[in-house]
Amino acid sequence: MKMATIQHKRESSENYASIPLDGLQPHWYAAYTCAQHEKRVQEHLEQRSIESFLPLYQTVHRWKDRRVQLSLALFPGYVFVRLALRDRLEVLRTPGVARLVGFNGQPAPLRDEEIDGIRTCLVHGYHLKPHPYLEAGQRVRISSGPFQGLEGIVQRKKGRLRFIISLNLILRSVLAEINEADLEPPSWHPFSTC
Repeated sequence: MKMATIQHKRESSENYASIPLDGLQPHWYAAYTCAQHEKRVQEHLEQRSIESFLPLYQTVHRWKDRRVQLSLALFPGYVFVRLALRDRLEVLRTPGVARLVGFNGQPAPLRDEEIDGIRTCLVHGYHLKPHPYLEAGQRVRISSGPFQGLEGIVQRKKGRLRFIISLNLILRSVLAEINEADLEPPSWHPFSTC
């Protein structure tokens, strides 16, 4: 199992190597936080005027005597920051931030399309929730709607079509319900397995 993880990380670093880094252009990075400190880190980043994004989802937790609606981090342990690489020390000095996710000691940028897709879904009222990270399944390309242009994995459950967006860099996925009409036909983008 350890070998598969190492191989996956190597494949992921090759995928992200195509993003040009000059240290001056801003890119999205995943900041790894201390456990359950995502909201506090987000507040600190806002106070420092650092562009950041903390996607949240609503869930109901039940205790013995009551039910409480909570707003939790969609990607537990991560806050996304947009910055030029030369400015990373400002983020690393933020209380609760452990490191920027990367390879070989270098922070690796996320693709703008991944972050933009998640932001668009939340703005349009899509209900996202965490999902186990997947590497295999039916891959599709979304042709319209807020996910337009994104590729992900489709799953059918209880008659509903669900689209799984995987952020390979941090090995996390989210799940959203979509309309079948938003999928590109198989003749345009054949279904395949990873």
